[in-house]
Amino acid sequence: MPQTLTGKLVVAISSRALFDFEEENHLFETGDEARYMHYQLAHVQQPPGPGVALALVKKLLAFNTEEEQRVEVVMLSRNDPASGLRVFASAQAAGMRIERGVFTRGRDPFAYLRPLGAHLFLSANAEDVQQALSLGFPAARVLTESRPAGDHYPQEVRIAFDGDAVLFSDEAERVFQERGLPAFVQHETQLATTPLPSGPFKPLLAALNHLQQQAAASQTMRIRTALVTARSAPAHERAVRTLLDWGITVDEAMFLGGLEKGPFLREFEPDFFFDDQRSHVLSAAQHVPAGHVSGGSAQKKS
Repeated sequence: MPQTLTGKLVVAISSRALFDFEEENHLFETGDEARYMHYQLAHVQQPPGPGVALALVKKLLAFNTEEEQRVEVVMLSRNDPASGLRVFASAQAAGMRIERGVFTRGRDPFAYLRPLGAHLFLSANAEDVQQALSLGFPAARVLTESRPAGDHYPQEVRIAFDGDAVLFSDEAERVFQERGLPAFVQHETQLATTPLPSGPFKPLLAALNHLQQQAAASQTMRIRTALVTARSAPAHERAVRTLLDWGITVDEAMFLGGLEKGPFLREFEPDFFFDDQRSHVLSAAQHVPAGHVSGGSAQKKS
């Protein structure tokens, strides 16, 4: 009987999101494929530095036990198969059990998200992320310049999400962009008890909730999530009621009313933060690992 990933949290990740391959990427982008391959093969036993998402991945993999594999991390990379040798060797050197990978030698890799059933795709390639989102998969472009994750919570996977256009659809965001703040507040107040449509990252939050429930009785690792949104009262109510309607919980909620998110995220110390607006992602990246969710109506103005 073939192996299956059903029931697992599946994270697909590019090599640049997991490791610091920025120098290697500059060589890759020259188009000198033979030189790039030679460089990677010559450095197979030389592990690169940590990438933006390394802390997140290591913590998620800590939910696995010898008896049960609850999390699957799959390399999904534009690298060639030979260069993939260094990626797997680097994962092993970092103490991560990563066994599966797809290497496409410069071609688009995002189509393989479908057979993987991925709950998350992290990549430094903006086009791949956009295509993954268009296929309906939670995806974010990692900011490789982000500050690394802190080490104060070794037994917790800490993830923070923006609301509109991330956990929720951009329905309300469109009202704000087209008609301004007063119309947005009126719209959300009138629809306070009507759940917002799902956004691209609802499946990831649901999968994290399921993982927490699976592991709750058997080990010390846990997940702590936060909603970090520019909403404020009274528009907060619809967001809270939407989560309740979904039967999905978050541990913390920050309704910041337009305040800069970075300082608040610095205090929460997530292993990763997801937002659709570039200004918020750039603010966050000064303090924590951050990823840009390139969708939603705010893109033209962020």
